[in-house]
Amino acid sequence: MSKVLLKLAQKLADREAQGNLRQLKTAAGLTDFCSNDYLGLARSDKLKKLIREELEKQEHWTVGATGSRLLSGNTALTEDLEKQIAMYHQAEAALLYNSGYVANVGLLSAVPQRGDTIFYDEASHASIKDGIRLSFAKAYPFRHNSLEDLRQKLKHAAGQVFVVVESVYSMDGDKAPLQELVEVCQEPEAALIVDEAHAVGLYGPKGEGLTTALGLDKEVFARVLTYGKAMGCHGAAIVGPAILRDFLINFSRSFIYTTALPAHDVLALQCAYHLLPHLHEERAQVQKLADYLYKELNNAAHIRCTPQHSVILSVFVHDAQQLKPLALALQNEGFDIRPVMSPTVPKGTERLRLIVHTFNTQQEIDGLVQAIKRHT
Repeated sequence: MSKVLLKLAQKLADREAQGNLRQLKTAAGLTDFCSNDYLGLARSDKLKKLIREELEKQEHWTVGATGSRLLSGNTALTEDLEKQIAMYHQAEAALLYNSGYVANVGLLSAVPQRGDTIFYDEASHASIKDGIRLSFAKAYPFRHNSLEDLRQKLKHAAGQVFVVVESVYSMDGDKAPLQELVEVCQEPEAALIVDEAHAVGLYGPKGEGLTTALGLDKEVFARVLTYGKAMGCHGAAIVGPAILRDFLINFSRSFIYTTALPAHDVLALQCAYHLLPHLHEERAQVQKLADYLYKELNNAAHIRCTPQHSVILSVFVHDAQQLKPLALALQNEGFDIRPVMSPTVPKGTERLRLIVHTFNTQQEIDGLVQAIKRHT
């Protein structure tokens, strides 16, 4: 074995010894308490039918996009969808990206310049942190949802200031204090960037996201919308001022140098947006089920879970080494539950991450809670 392969093997062995080795798994036939398909759109027959009907109307669509947007991959269909997205989210303009990860990397590596300062919530996605690493700006984390820590750090900022948060955080399901953040950002004229990955579809009058639900669209510099979660599709968009869109087209490397989304993905998003305003019952149902799960978990004195915030709940155990056997036991009882280990979360905060969906039932939740009680 070559030296490089020996090094890689040793790194894998170290991770396995720590109990954190990642492996790919399938989950056929299990009850879904794991995926981000909050509203069930990824499995929706109505959405599938709409997509098929729209595809049949397209006379000259290609299977692949054939190139980047700046070469052969741009279409009127894509530009029409971007206009629809901008209008839906009450923004001047929108720009499609191939995923939420790609969007965050493309935005944060391009917009903050050398001499600028970025402050980001320490609980932010890996994609936010990776985009910041590629920026020439200086960057500092602040304590999760701590306005006071952010205020103190803003005193030492230089250049244009950017503050980056998620509206709903992916592990604990808690919300950023967006109204207060807008106020904190006013005095230093900091540009607030909000990742709405886990809020789009679930919050707002038509599922526009938490920023719209709070009436803060005009106060936020840019929003990242991810479509692989509640929207049940693929891709992402950055919405904000029209000049931001023009800037990203010219300077965002993850947009410039990648093949565009194909027509099928664009049409799927168009159809999902057609359904989204009418999913009031689904939004209410998933929150009702999340409330029920939280109540049932808290009826067991020995189960420790995150405070009730959203459709995302985390269950903690005393010893992180117990998490994988616990998840396996729950899977063997028919529940698709996954452990979240370090380094995805900091050491000491490993957990089972539970996701509630509109297609889950109270009976399934009862069965899950009883199974957790039996194995903890």
